[in-house]
Amino acid sequence: GVAAFVQGLPNSIGYVEYAYVKQNKMTYVQLKNKDGQWVNPSDDAFKAAAAGADWNKTFYQITTDQPGKASWPITNPTYILMFKSQDKPAQAAAALKFFDWAYGNGDKMADDLDYVPLPASVKELVHKLWGEIKDSSGKPVSYK
Repeated sequence: GVAAFVQGLPNSIGYVEYAYVKQNKMTYVQLKNKDGQWVNPSDDAFKAAAAGADWNKTFYQITTDQPGKASWPITNPTYILMFKSQDKPAQAAAALKFFDWAYGNGDKMADDLDYVPLPASVKELVHKLWGEIKDSSGKPVSYK
């Protein structure tokens, strides 16, 4: 893949996700963050960056270059998009049930795979917004 190709090129620099770097014991760099600190990529540095974002304003967050002495400057969350008005409420309920389970039980699995779980405060905000997901008659989609 890309990582093997870049490793074979003298004096080259490439970018692959942290989990791949960690699992394959690849070389990485320190980067200077917004607070002027040189930091290594790590779970704690990614968590610090996620914690620095203001999730109360909007869930669409650019988590790159977040403030914080320990924040890694290059991070990106994965987003889940759902329509607030559902024409297939049973499918929406199944998806919400899965995400509810994942938020309650998936942190260890994420850690084991070298990914960073969402902060608990963000999960709480997301759970609250799920109440706004309704079927075509305006009834909230029930997932519990």
